[in-house]
Amino acid sequence: MPKPRDMDREEALSLVRRLMNADFMDEEEAGEALTRLERGLACPHISDYIYGDPAEPTAEQIVDRALTYKPFAL
Repeated sequence: MPKPRDMDREEALSLVRRLMNADFMDEEEAGEALTRLERGLACPHISDYIYGDPAEPTAEQIVDRALTYKPFAL
């Protein structure tokens, strides 16, 4: 059963924008933001969406992609 999302889109957008702009005091704070996003959006791939996509998507595209993530059972 998928984990429920407990972060709204606006909060996620704010964190993703800060990560994309490197608007954090240090790496620990950025790591905490990524963890909040992973848990809050129930998407373990959010860091890949932010840092690993060569197409450089917008924050809105990243959050929308994370919101559509659905885990699958093996």
